[in-house]
Amino acid sequence: MEPITIHTGLVFPLDRSNVDTDQIIPKQFLKRIERQGFGQFLFYNWRFDHSGKPIEDFPLHDKKYDGASILLAGDNFGCGSSREHAPWALLDYGFKIIIAPSYADIFKNNCVKNGILAIEMPYKQIQQLMAKAEAGSYSLTVDLAAQTVQDGEGFSYQFEISEYSKEMLYNGLDDIGITLLYEEKITQFENRL
Repeated sequence: MEPITIHTGLVFPLDRSNVDTDQIIPKQFLKRIERQGFGQFLFYNWRFDHSGKPIEDFPLHDKKYDGASILLAGDNFGCGSSREHAPWALLDYGFKIIIAPSYADIFKNNCVKNGILAIEMPYKQIQQLMAKAEAGSYSLTVDLAAQTVQDGEGFSYQFEISEYSKEMLYNGLDDIGITLLYEEKITQFENRL
């Protein structure tokens, strides 16, 4: 996984609540076994019609959001089934940070395990950021060590994150990577048996 230390990125506003994992990545695209290639299907039913033609008024098609890496969302983001493909699709599309008032627990855990920082922020502050992002060319800087989100225009927010999740994301480690940090002790233990 790619470490997240300080990330500055263009913000894409998705002012919708209760976005479930089937909206993030519809079930018909879950046939791949590798983690890559899911980004093209992100929010597919909102981005494309039944014939695969782009739905032009969906904001992600707007050029002003090309290269966005920070997603602002509404309450209860990632609800629904526990499919790990949802964070894979978001990451493959280019989103490294998600900011929402709340998340489904399994989705939030899957984000951490796949290298996405999911920040919880009160709805009132997110609405202020949404208005700025809708105008376009709006960036935020997320500093994981300091646990802050800033915009260079005076906005600053300090977020909470568990030490375990922070260590994983900061060092770019998944569960296996963290286990391998103790490889020498594991080998010593195995040799005693």
